[in-house]
Amino acid sequence: MYAVIKTGGKQYRVQPGDVIVVEKLDGDVGSDVSFGDVLMLGGDKGVTLGAPLIKGAAVAATLVETRKGEKIKIFKKTRRQGYRRTNGHRQMETVLRITGIDGAGEKAKWDGETSLMTKAEMNLRARGLAPRVEETEAKPARKAAAPKAEAKAAPAKKAAAPKAAAAKTETKAAPAKKAPAKKADKAGDEA
Repeated sequence: MYAVIKTGGKQYRVQPGDVIVVEKLDGDVGSDVSFGDVLMLGGDKGVTLGAPLIKGAAVAATLVETRKGEKIKIFKKTRRQGYRRTNGHRQMETVLRITGIDGAGEKAKWDGETSLMTKAEMNLRARGLAPRVEETEAKPARKAAAPKAEAKAAPAKKAAAPKAAAAKTETKAAPAKKAPAKKADKAGDEA
């Protein structure tokens, strides 16, 4: 089942489970949002068109994130006058996860879990740069084992110290040989 909704002056075709980015909406992260401006519904019973809206139809969503969008550059120039101005703008936008559609005698719900992970973290995970949750849980177990390993490594250092002292005494006993001096080139001496 799908629906066409209107929000922020734009129309979006949505299905349960979709993630969409719309103009900024009020609300906190994790809050539920409902859209009553449903223009069209499509499902097993066929397509239902509104005139202009379908009465009693609603689309439910969960607010995942409110963020700034991509930067838009504004450049103004008047030729031959030395006038150039550069400016930028980042529009506020809201990321939504569609959780259900209800109307025209049909209902569709999304059975998955709504993750409140930000878009930036999703991008890092897609590139393999962000740590996984399982890895962060496993790290405390490694830290607990680390002090035992350090305690075992400390006596090994004490045993290595007498060997190093013996090596120093051997080098003092044997005189070091000096390398013979290199002969200078005859051409270099004449110049």
